[in-house]
Amino acid sequence: MDVYVAGAFAAFTVDMLIYPFDTLKTRLQSRDYLKTYAQDGKNNALALRGLYQGIGSVVLVTLPAAGVFFSTYELSKTTIAKISSVPLPVVHSVASAMAEAASCLVLTPAELIKQHAQMMQSNGNSKKTGSTSLKAFRALYEAGVGRRLFTGYTALLARNLPLTAMQFPIFEHLRSKIWATRPRREPGHQRILETGAIAGASAATAGAIAAFITTPSDVVKTRMMLLTGGSENSTAFEKGGTSRNMGAQRPWRVAKQIYRENGTKGLFRGGGLRSTWTAVGSGLYLGTYDAAKLWLGGGKDAAEKSV
Repeated sequence: MDVYVAGAFAAFTVDMLIYPFDTLKTRLQSRDYLKTYAQDGKNNALALRGLYQGIGSVVLVTLPAAGVFFSTYELSKTTIAKISSVPLPVVHSVASAMAEAASCLVLTPAELIKQHAQMMQSNGNSKKTGSTSLKAFRALYEAGVGRRLFTGYTALLARNLPLTAMQFPIFEHLRSKIWATRPRREPGHQRILETGAIAGASAATAGAIAAFITTPSDVVKTRMMLLTGGSENSTAFEKGGTSRNMGAQRPWRVAKQIYRENGTKGLFRGGGLRSTWTAVGSGLYLGTYDAAKLWLGGGKDAAEKSV
């Protein structure tokens, strides 16, 4: 239970702090973002407006998804280590992949709604426009995508699995190495803070490396989800776009199209921004998680001891 609560708390903290970076990244990766946001010459796709559009769906779903992830990860990590003699990096990689597959089942509908909400043009008056998450959901539903809210699960999994499977072994290795150089402290606030700081620094480094390497899969996932419903930009949804041929939205076809249009540069579009916010997000996420888990355990759970 402590693991579930700590994971949910960490997810909420990170979502509130780094969500604007995710919005900017989504707009940057969209093929039509310049057309959508600069039609009148005044708007900018990277303007600091509407940066929290769609966060409602994310907060609602991320909390249980984070709990599912960490519960699955801790259980899988312990179980695999007991029944096999494979190296620890393999244990961490497989356990994190299993956890990611489970959490993506919860995340996919919210991710689809979120990315369309992020692409909606905002007039800055939330009282008139209402919830962008609900608005995006209605637009998707009216476009005939109401039953296809799991569109993009394959692409989301294809993006997250390599990232997670690469990040967690690096994270666990760095964390254990840092702990090996630190003197053991008695339970208390100082140890909790130190636990969070060490986990945060390790996760930030691992996250930045893994995020940049896996940027192409993120670009493909973003394109696939924005294509769902009839148009890549949400302005067309609001005007009642028609649904495209879902069969054409295969990850490899989307990747080929991106490469034909912009080459390797297109596949790595937003990579620097993604690495930055992933480093910040991972550091806060796993740092908060380790610290919260230790605090909830009364300081008795030795965070520095990983399987």
